[in-house]
Amino acid sequence: MVGKIMSPSRFAWGRRVFLAGLLALLPWSAWADGLSQLQRFVEDRRGAEGTFVQTVQSRAGRKPQVSEGRFAFQRPGRFRWDYLKPYPQLLVGDGQKLWSWDKDLNQVTVKPLGDALGATPAAILAGDQPLERNFILEDGGQRDGLEWVEARPRSAEASFQSMRLGFSEGVLQRMELADNFGQTTELVFTRLTRSARIEPDTFRFVPPAGADVIGQ
Repeated sequence: MVGKIMSPSRFAWGRRVFLAGLLALLPWSAWADGLSQLQRFVEDRRGAEGTFVQTVQSRAGRKPQVSEGRFAFQRPGRFRWDYLKPYPQLLVGDGQKLWSWDKDLNQVTVKPLGDALGATPAAILAGDQPLERNFILEDGGQRDGLEWVEARPRSAEASFQSMRLGFSEGVLQRMELADNFGQTTELVFTRLTRSARIEPDTFRFVPPAGADVIGQ
């Protein structure tokens, strides 16, 4: 028996359904630019943890400084940045204060977190204010297989001039910063895993016994 021939209108309708189903299977980042991925990242990632490699290059061309460590963040205002190699150092934001501990010197610096978080790169991970309030954001195009966002701080007192954020499938993969001293810092997130709940003690810091505590 010869099969029934589909009419042109029914054929067109079937093609649209097929294409719609195909697009639904594609990663959403296939058509999302960097700004869209940044927005998705901020909205979806209320908490995450992972590992990183940081490379700092000076304007003078000295040998790059490479560090490795792990991190965690929980919005709003809680983060932990733990440098493990080559020198141990710890940064903790507990929602109220920012703690910095240099293990070799056994020295702790503490200051109120306040609104200072808003105009820093940490705001991308742990801030809870609209990014447009503190940054001028522009699409940065594609490079190295990533979708990029250009971010410049609105505050003239910011510690850096510009920042580039590289995304893939809604996940932050790289962060590049140019500071006011001619240095460039690249952060490669070697693992970034969404965590719905992170243990509260992760963002709690108590100065070690005998540490020299500077600040409030």
